[in-house]
Amino acid sequence: MKKYLITDPQYYTNDIEIFKKTLIKTLTKHKIDIACFRDKESENFKELAKIFIEICKKFNVKEILINSDYLLAKKLGATGVHLNSKQFDKIKEAKEKNLFTIISCHTFLEIEEAIKLKADAITFSPIFNTPNKGEPKGIEKLEEATNLYKDIKIIALGGIVSEEQISKIENTKAYGFASIRYFV
Repeated sequence: MKKYLITDPQYYTNDIEIFKKTLIKTLTKHKIDIACFRDKESENFKELAKIFIEICKKFNVKEILINSDYLLAKKLGATGVHLNSKQFDKIKEAKEKNLFTIISCHTFLEIEEAIKLKADAITFSPIFNTPNKGEPKGIEKLEEATNLYKDIKIIALGGIVSEEQISKIENTKAYGFASIRYFV
């Protein structure tokens, strides 16, 4: 099962040296397959994104993504982009730039749209209780999604903080799991 790291300035800060140390510590501790630089507030976003990409490359992370901004992802040499659920109209453009494209989905209709638009993968969330993210879908809904939609890689997201939760996800056909807090 793939491990997908998502950063957040709450845990990684926007202080360059602390950011580097925190990211290196995380990548040393965990074998990460996919990593996404996600920061919606820092003014030094581009600088941090460049550092993120450099460090992830040194740790042989297969897919290195920038959140939402596919043009910046391409410009900085990331391998992909993680689009939010309001960016379905950007999938085609991201794919045309040869970017590995993940989009956030919260309903089966959104999963169907992602398949139709040829996204490479989706995150389906929230699986478990997550602050400010609404009612959790639960393992049963994740399992239903992975059984119904075999034509796309489904990555569980939301409230994943323990080995017990990861074990439950492993018992589904999910391609992987994504988390911010689990990896910190």
